[in-house]
Amino acid sequence: MNRHFITLDDVTPGDMEGLFDLAASLKAKQGQGVPHILLQGKTLAMVFEKPSLRTRVTFEVGMTQLGGHAIYLAPADIRLGQRETVQDAARNLERWVDGIVARTFSHQMVERLALHSRVPVINGLTDGHHPVEILCDLFSLWEKRGSVAGLRVSFIGDGNNVCHSWLQGAAKMGVHFTLACPPGYEPDPAVMAGAQEEAKGSGARLAVIHDPREAARGADVLYTDVWTSMGQEEEHAKRLRDFQGFQLDRALVDQAGPDVLVMHCLPAHRGEEITDEVMDGPRSIVFDQAENRLHMQKALLVRLLGSGS
Repeated sequence: MNRHFITLDDVTPGDMEGLFDLAASLKAKQGQGVPHILLQGKTLAMVFEKPSLRTRVTFEVGMTQLGGHAIYLAPADIRLGQRETVQDAARNLERWVDGIVARTFSHQMVERLALHSRVPVINGLTDGHHPVEILCDLFSLWEKRGSVAGLRVSFIGDGNNVCHSWLQGAAKMGVHFTLACPPGYEPDPAVMAGAQEEAKGSGARLAVIHDPREAARGADVLYTDVWTSMGQEEEHAKRLRDFQGFQLDRALVDQAGPDVLVMHCLPAHRGEEITDEVMDGPRSIVFDQAENRLHMQKALLVRLLGSGS
């Protein structure tokens, strides 16, 4: 693996399979109450510009379960690029901690942290990518299905940061990925082009269409995310209008395969992108995938911060 984890381009398919195996092992040990103190004496700095439930709690709990310690730095504590330069913040933190998780609006902010840090930097979410989420989601599918290659995943919603990471992850792992979005909400063309090039090696098929029913037809996985992400609140009314017809509801689930799995990266705006019936229904693995944030991120921490890294 690379020293830093900024996008899924920083890992190979072999790296991902190894992380799946390690996450499964750590999950089993946690469930059996078997200690796994693999990061004793290690400290993780958590630099967050955006609010968080899953990312913050799972990284903090993960470090504790591994015998390490996490320090949460709220926006007012550090103010990246304002109180001091990103370069200076990175060069300070690297002297004290063993790794940094950054959750920022600007993707370039995390890239700059990594550029100037000698300790591993993990992207905990930016406006451009959310790689830890998709690593965990692919692990969840690997856990449920035994393999992810050849699965048909249909993402109903916005071509956003989560979609960008899905494109990269699907391309690496041979997952057939379709985004159904309204016109004007397609993913970044550069991300799409890079994923299409990667997909040549794995056999993955990647597509962007504008008909959610066509995307759902025969899908193994139906995935959605909020229509309005953090920082887009002023666009909320327009997005509600534009995404009419893209709700993940019972009618859409009925278009999919008989064993379809429903996923959502959370938080959910119930009644907008997904109905209560679907989110709480028998095909939903939403809270299984949320739990797996803990186990997969522990595996990532062990790989990046462990003595063998």
